Amino acid sequence: MTVAAQFQIDFLQYLDADGQRVGQAAPSAFADPQLLLPLFKQMLAARVFDAKAVALQRTGKLGTYPSALGHEATHIGIGAAMRRGDVFAPSYREIGTMFARGVRGRDVLLYWGGDERGSDFPRESDAARDFPFCVPISTQCLHAAGAALAFKLRGEPQVAVTCCGDGGSSKTDFYAALNSAGAYTLPLILCVINNGWAISVPRAAQTGAQTLAQKGIAGGLHCLQVDGNDLIAVLEAMHRARERALAGDGGSVIEFLTYRLSDHTTADDARRYRDEAEVKAAWAREPMIRLRRYLTAQGVWDEQAEAAWKDECAARVDEEVDAYLATPVQPVAAMFDHLYADPPPELLAQRAAAIALEEQRHG
Repeated sequence: MTVAAQFQIDFLQYLDADGQRVGQAAPSAFADPQLLLPLFKQMLAARVFDAKAVALQRTGKLGTYPSALGHEATHIGIGAAMRRGDVFAPSYREIGTMFARGVRGRDVLLYWGGDERGSDFPRESDAARDFPFCVPISTQCLHAAGAALAFKLRGEPQVAVTCCGDGGSSKTDFYAALNSAGAYTLPLILCVINNGWAISVPRAAQTGAQTLAQKGIAGGLHCLQVDGNDLIAVLEAMHRARERALAGDGGSVIEFLTYRLSDHTTADDARRYRDEAEVKAAWAREPMIRLRRYLTAQGVWDEQAEAAWKDECAARVDEEVDAYLATPVQPVAAMFDHLYADPPPELLAQRAAAIALEEQRHG
């Protein structure tokens, strides 16, 4: 029988779970451990912030929050590979990427505290043109595809990057975005963060695909599977995808294999559906351990340096928490003021009623 098409999905890894180099030599751009040290410190900072955010939710000072525990290498690597002028369309979990692009801790806390101003990222940061947090699953993929199309039509040398989870890669929004990227040769990088679980649905139960990366094959995109707990591999994969896009070779789908060490959100209890042994095994291969061991072996990091950095991170996080808690609450009218250029009469009536009720409550 004649073969109509064939494909293969390559797997990229440079550091194993013990922090030992494996396979091919690390790319020269990331071979120097001194260059990795600032990124490791960012990973630690993200983990310190994450733990504090969970604590704030538990004490009633924050709304439902999606922990990023275990995703640090993937998130920081994606953010570090992007450049000013690129556009990022996040889901709801990629705080490390957002921090790498200049989003502040207070912004993240504001958003999860119920204040949409948390998505109004600092104008001087790389995130100034980024899309806001996106809680609906994978709709942000289409937003990123639109930004990539704009870059191409304008002839701008930038890329659009978006992230979704393993479950999100089964959504029609994801497929529409990758199909558009393939059909129009768009500078789009679709990052599928495969953390093993789509809330309570395991990876094996929500798709029959052998890999999630291969889903991009049907759209004509370049596809790669990466050890998402290996920072060097994440950086190299993103570098390759960005260079391909800027060269006019089109978009990429990159599957980052990692694990959600936390509950799905603070409203979830993963113990109801996950085996304890599975989680224990995931802790043994999490990203902080391997990179810490690698940097320590290279003589650029030690326990004393880590303790000092954690203390510094904790102090910085406390400053961001204080700024968040000190932010004045918006008036109730604010929820109506940015929906329409010309609000319909029904909305104006609701606005007036809400203002009257607020004034009545505050006497």
